[in-house]
Amino acid sequence: MTLDKLPIGKRAVITSVGGEGNLRNHLLDMGIIPKTVVSVRKTAPLGDPIEISLRGYTMTLRKDDASKIEVLPFEEE
Repeated sequence: MTLDKLPIGKRAVITSVGGEGNLRNHLLDMGIIPKTVVSVRKTAPLGDPIEISLRGYTMTLRKDDASKIEVLPFEEE
């Protein structure tokens, strides 16, 4: 599943970050790296961008960029 498909309020673990060149580097620099737990907090009224929470802070991403981030649902232990 990709991050843009994750339902609001659900948590997931990032498995891979796609994209090309500067976009991929920018996502990695912002802390969007594999094995990070992320959740979708809300979406804009028209559905784009989405607000995500990770590593104790929130950020917004365009859905197109979020579609390049692979995630797996987070299983609470």
